[in-house]
Amino acid sequence: MINQTQNSNLIRRYTVLGSRTFSNYWWTASIFFGALGFLLTGISSYLKLEKFFFISSNNITFFPQGLVMCFYGLCGLIFSFFLAFTIFWNIGQGFNEFNKKDGIIRIFRWGFPGKNRRIDLFYLITDITAIKVEFKQGFNPRRTILLCTKKKRNIPLTPIGQPLTLQEIEKQASELAKFLKIPLSLLSDSNR
Repeated sequence: MINQTQNSNLIRRYTVLGSRTFSNYWWTASIFFGALGFLLTGISSYLKLEKFFFISSNNITFFPQGLVMCFYGLCGLIFSFFLAFTIFWNIGQGFNEFNKKDGIIRIFRWGFPGKNRRIDLFYLITDITAIKVEFKQGFNPRRTILLCTKKKRNIPLTPIGQPLTLQEIEKQASELAKFLKIPLSLLSDSNR
C-alpha cells in the first residue's frame, strides 16, 4: 500500500510498505509449523518411535514415506526462514518522491543485504512522458501505476503482491498526473 506522507505544492512523497504485512507473517508461521510437523514425523519414523513429541508415526515406514517427509520438512523450514528474513529486513519498503523544486523523481527501496541493499533511482521530471495505469484481471490480478520515460521504459511505482483497489489506483494516478502535468493513460487486458 502506498501512503502519502508529504504533500506540498512542490514536493510529494509516497511511502511504500515492504514485506511486513499480515499475510507474510501468517504464511511464515504456517509454513514453519507445517514443515516442522513433516520433519518430526520423518525423524520419528526413522527412529521407530510410536510417539515423538506430539507426532504419532506408527504407520509410516522411513523408506520412502519418512524420507520424503524429512525432505519436505527441510525444504519448508528453509522457505520459512527465507520469508522470516525478508520480513526482518523489510524488503521492498521505501518511498516515491516527486520534487518539482529540483526537477527530479526519486524512487527508493530496501533490497536484500549486500552492496546493492539500497536501491535509489533518480529520474528527471522532464524525461517522464506519461503516467500509465495497468490493469490485469484473473487469478493473479495486477493493478500497477507506471512512469513512462522518453526512453520507452516503464517504471513501476506500486509494490508487488499488494494490489490496490481500483479507487486507490485511480486517485493516486490522477493526482500524480495532475501534479506532474503529464497525461494519464490506461493499459488493461483488453487493450493488449
